[in-house]
Amino acid sequence: MTTTTRPAVLPITRIPSSGLPAHALVVGDPARAALVAERLDDARRIGANREYVSYAGTWRGLPVVVSSHGVGGPGAVCLFGELAEAGVRTFVRLGTAGAMARGVHDGDLVIATGAVRDDGVTQQLVPAEFPASATPEVVLALQGAARAHGAPHHRGTVWTRAAFMPGVLELPMKPYQAAGVLAIEMELSALLVWAALGGHRAGGVLVVDGIAADDLVDESGASTYDPHRTVVAEGVERGVVVALDALYRLAEDEAADGA
Repeated sequence: MTTTTRPAVLPITRIPSSGLPAHALVVGDPARAALVAERLDDARRIGANREYVSYAGTWRGLPVVVSSHGVGGPGAVCLFGELAEAGVRTFVRLGTAGAMARGVHDGDLVIATGAVRDDGVTQQLVPAEFPASATPEVVLALQGAARAHGAPHHRGTVWTRAAFMPGVLELPMKPYQAAGVLAIEMELSALLVWAALGGHRAGGVLVVDGIAADDLVDESGASTYDPHRTVVAEGVERGVVVALDALYRLAEDEAADGA
């Protein structure tokens, strides 16, 4: 009888192949993963390969993992899959986004209830009509944490788009603005669809780092996109605490429900 030995680490992310905490915070930037890890107790790096850098630690006594997935949905799905294989069941994405609606300001948090699927990867996983919806409990946990910390926030639909810069095709911004889409980013719908297919819980909170819609640019015509400003850094700091506290709230609810 032949037995298969499970590898010690997974091939894409180089994280341990089993035994990870059930709750994960996923981010695009490896430096942001390190920033989150600094807020954890007993943090240690558990894997690093390419854009994928992962840490494990505890937040208010809750074991958590934080991992970076780089830019774009296809690569991000690779991370999500290996995290799930290693034991993660609840995913919160903390990212940045460009504002598309009036009243959504730099440094504000946008808590996504769902996402427009323009991510470049889920079209190859499910039919176009399949929704990218955040798990309701995750949305409510993020909103509760944002309120508890006094973080300026908005709740609604975001647009996940694969292309960061426009090409010769016109960017269809106006229809989505008319439909009430709050912000644009690059990975969340991939997470939401992937999680739904695997029966995982998922949601996202995004820090506004500039204006994406031309009609919202100030009269000088100057774009405010600059992710390195103080107002953005402060928003990210709030987002880190909100996201981690949301994971803690979700774990508390699971314990109360006997999950």
